[in-house]
Amino acid sequence: MNFIYAVALVSGIGFLCGLGLAFANLFMRVRGNEKAEAIAAVLPGANCGACSFSGCQAYAEALSTGKVKTTLCVVGGDKVAAQISEILGVAASAVEKKTAVVFCRGSADETKKKYQYQGISTCKAASALFGGDGECRFGCIGLGDCVSACGYGAVSVRNGVAVVNPDKCVACGLCMNACPKHIIKLLPKKITPLVLCMNTDKGAQTRKVCSAGCTGCRLCAKACQFDAITFDSGLAVVCREKCTDCGKCIAACKLGVVARV
Repeated sequence: MNFIYAVALVSGIGFLCGLGLAFANLFMRVRGNEKAEAIAAVLPGANCGACSFSGCQAYAEALSTGKVKTTLCVVGGDKVAAQISEILGVAASAVEKKTAVVFCRGSADETKKKYQYQGISTCKAASALFGGDGECRFGCIGLGDCVSACGYGAVSVRNGVAVVNPDKCVACGLCMNACPKHIIKLLPKKITPLVLCMNTDKGAQTRKVCSAGCTGCRLCAKACQFDAITFDSGLAVVCREKCTDCGKCIAACKLGVVARV
């Protein structure tokens, strides 16, 4: 009998403890971040990382603190920015329009292959073998990792080099992240000349591997009257803030490396 009473006593204590925990959970539970949940519901769910956060949920949680810009979702654009602003009770701002730009013009007509690659047909796999099969170690491999990553049909490979259609690009950054050569950048949509090359080798070496590579000849800088062109490791770079789009640098470049984008 004592054993039965002991079991009943333990069971009763367990029941009361369980009941107490249930009431504690009911009255003392912490509510979820309702603002973050509401914001996450209006975000596109692309989880592209273009906002600099790991995904839409992380961005939503950061937004709920009121310390992050409401205009970082380039995929959602102005519509989503307005919805976020309404949830947070702040004034709506316009999203800066951006597009992906491929900094390489080394098509099959301008450069050659240094060996015949027969491995897995991805840029990532090819780049693991001596940096890729192209003679230019900085250039586009052209196997289309960026095309596969883009879910908007904005990227294609033409004659061995990736090309972005700015009218379809939503600036999600997925093509940029997929490129093992890091030659794709997200830039504000602003038509100005750009030096579409990433080759920082000496001019003579660049010339050997690609007829559309920047050799650092400085003709573009000499033609520019607004000091909009500087050099980084021998590679010409256009400062878009200073550029007036006069086009003189394009005319001065004998290799066709400078182009309006």
